[in-house]
Amino acid sequence: MHDIYKPDEATPHNSAKMGDFAKTVLMPGDPLRAKYFAENYLENVRELSGVRNMLAYTGTCRGKPLSVMGSGMGGPSIGIYSFELFNHYGVENIIRIGTCGGLLPCVEVGDLVFALAASSNSNYAHQYKLEGTFSACADYSLLEHGVAAARSLGCRYWVGNVFSSDLFSLYSAEGDEGWQKWARLGCGGTDMESYALYCNAAYLGKRALTILTCSDSNVTGKGMSAEERQTSLKIMFEIGLSFVNYNS
Repeated sequence: MHDIYKPDEATPHNSAKMGDFAKTVLMPGDPLRAKYFAENYLENVRELSGVRNMLAYTGTCRGKPLSVMGSGMGGPSIGIYSFELFNHYGVENIIRIGTCGGLLPCVEVGDLVFALAASSNSNYAHQYKLEGTFSACADYSLLEHGVAAARSLGCRYWVGNVFSSDLFSLYSAEGDEGWQKWARLGCGGTDMESYALYCNAAYLGKRALTILTCSDSNVTGKGMSAEERQTSLKIMFEIGLSFVNYNS
């Protein structure tokens, strides 16, 4: 893919310089969560970009470089940031670390959800002018590594298809009827970003994985307390740290 920016240029959305990012970037949706992760889990941290307050950092973990950057909410937002990381800054792996709503009874609040694939009501893949529907999926090596890390920590996790919606489910005009259609087909969680991320990775020949913490259940109506959210996100962050080995 041709890069419209010169190698020594920043982009309109990212003021980092070439070489600032590690080959592996963790992407929470919330830029303040990226800041928290950098300050509490990485050493030798440098802020790379704050354009539009979409914070990005590189630090080290066990002596190896690892980057973290917010993605914002929705497919178009993560679509821009992940595309530029892959295409302009030479990033090879992006691991989304976010939250989701649970759509199946077996996905309980606090569980980890690994997005094997992402279904969507988005038009994001229409840009490829395909005569059909593109099925966006995770990179298997990243998925295998993440699941192994979760298993070693002894935490509950679920692996399968997620529904990446252009609509925040609580604000959808369809109400419960909307997400239940996707749950009927086995989608275990809903977010808004995974489909666009997986499309970009596929198109650019890169690798991506989404790891989500189920923060609330559409099935039971239960949600995480502040304490549960902190504990569950810590587990997800620890798994994210293990991907530092993908830089070598």
